[in-house]
Amino acid sequence: MNRFMWPLISFFVLLAFLGVGLTLKPSEVPSPLIGKPAPDFSLGQLDAPEQTFSAQGMQGKVWLLNVWASWCAACLDEHPVLLDLAKSGVVPIIGLDYKDARDDALAWLRRHGDPYALSVFDAQGRVGIDYGVYGVPETFVIDKAGIIRYKHIGPVTSAVIRDTILPLVQELQK
Repeated sequence: MNRFMWPLISFFVLLAFLGVGLTLKPSEVPSPLIGKPAPDFSLGQLDAPEQTFSAQGMQGKVWLLNVWASWCAACLDEHPVLLDLAKSGVVPIIGLDYKDARDDALAWLRRHGDPYALSVFDAQGRVGIDYGVYGVPETFVIDKAGIIRYKHIGPVTSAVIRDTILPLVQELQK
């Protein structure tokens, strides 16, 4: 009887782990960077490679860092939401073009609109690694002191902007 009991117990333990795993939300993966300084970087701008942008240049401002790519289908889903947010002028959005081809990214922005105050080009994905990017799109809210206050994995929606990001941005801008 023992011979059949252990596989059965193991099966139910695995089933319990699967059940718990299915209740988790992948967009709520906790980031170890929340509450810590945003990794500094200096990258060439997407549309002007000779001009660099550094995260240090945003000191004193609340801003969003949106990691995107032209090959990312989910980025196209969130793009209208980012365009609306950019039109509101509430918070500057810096784009991080991740593991992409520069020409493809520029063409994508021309075709779909450009919500970014500027985009930087991370062809090798090194800055994305520093930020703990799991995949694109991902969005970070960074405060005036350069501290990461929020990370959203996956496409941002109007509800996420309205219910989470805008209230946080408004609180941080005080």
